[in-house]
Amino acid sequence: MTLGAKLAIVLGAFIAILVIVIYMAFRERKLGRAAAGDAAAEQASDARVLMVIFGAIFGGMLLTVIVAYIVFL
Repeated sequence: MTLGAKLAIVLGAFIAILVIVIYMAFRERKLGRAAAGDAAAEQASDARVLMVIFGAIFGGMLLTVIVAYIVFL
């Protein structure tokens, strides 16, 4: 497998992570508007968004390590 193909796979994984985060954030924003006034529902929605965002951060860190491995070894 060529270097370009390996990096294309990693780029695809990165884009997939971004799509998941954006979809989840907009979905939770729409659901949060429906529950306006319900403090518990708003807090739960915020917690879900933060979990997805921080999970994506760790996924991005993992992709960085994978790219470094692919390029430098």
